[in-house]
Amino acid sequence: MSEPRVRVFATLEEASRALAAEIARALAGAVAERGRATIALAGGGTPRTCYEALAAEHSGLPWPRTHVSWGDERFARHDSPESNYRMARETLLEAVPIPPENVHPWATQMERPEQAAAAYEADLAALFGGALPRFDTMLLGLGEDGHTASLFPGSPALRIEDRWAVPSEAPAEPRRRLTLTLPVINNARAVHFLVGGAGKREAVRCARSGGHPERCPAALVRPKSGTLTWWLDNAAGLTETAPNGRANDPRA
Repeated sequence: MSEPRVRVFATLEEASRALAAEIARALAGAVAERGRATIALAGGGTPRTCYEALAAEHSGLPWPRTHVSWGDERFARHDSPESNYRMARETLLEAVPIPPENVHPWATQMERPEQAAAAYEADLAALFGGALPRFDTMLLGLGEDGHTASLFPGSPALRIEDRWAVPSEAPAEPRRRLTLTLPVINNARAVHFLVGGAGKREAVRCARSGGHPERCPAALVRPKSGTLTWWLDNAAGLTETAPNGRANDPRA
């Protein structure tokens, strides 16, 4: 893995728009080089502005040749306010010309999370020809407890190496989750953390230092042959000031 990059912006909105521009470049580049692009989206509220900017400010992207998946999901119906799929659909997917067959949500309509995880593995196997999934772009968030995707501190999912998608349990509601595993995340060509707010500052510090992985699962995100970039607002960054888009952490 190359040295992680850190980009700090005055606001989360600025960071989100800059990340949207980077994602747009990556998708276009992947299609030009390999004939298609694959992206795994993050959930929660943080990436909302990024998705809106990707839809509104980057017209002409090769959506018919782009496949969209999710790094994790709440075990909730697709029309639930808790659904990561629903948030991405409302902010991005309904606004771009992507074929329905290119959208790969978790199968949360199934009776049990274990069934949904197995179905997602089968979907990924079909998408990537049976090989370990290698997403062109992987977008991740970060919790105040250091979790990313639905990989929580102390979770057995952190130690799974022979599965691509597994159920997970969150420490707070909604507890039932689904998540990609670290082998899939760390096989991506480019991983992007988008983080905002002072409450995340200590988690950013822990994840970037690589320490205490059982207490800070994001520290285990280290792409084997890809890039890792942190997109932070000034509140989540590690210094007092933030020139627009410049890495102002002296360790960056």
